Amino acid sequence: MAKEEAVSITSAQSSLSKDQSGRARRYFISMMIRTACFILTVILPSPYRWIALSGALLLPYVAVIVANAGRETIQGKTVFYDNNLKAISDGKTDRA
Repeated sequence: MAKEEAVSITSAQSSLSKDQSGRARRYFISMMIRTACFILTVILPSPYRWIALSGALLLPYVAVIVANAGRETIQGKTVFYDNNLKAISDGKTDRA
């Protein structure tokens, strides 16, 4: 009898180790594609060589951005600044 996947009944995020292993896997795959682009740069004829080279040069930037896009969850209800909040006064005023 096969084990069934446990059903999650919470909105909690996945564990940090699981998230980090997923990020490392995505980064590894991106770097393997970059390696393939370098190999294709050597093998392919001139017009396609430049496309593969540009892919090999731009992929590290994209790979880092994709790998770091992880646990950040900004919800629609998050308030970064509220104009209606009043400053707390210490009772001292600057009156002349």
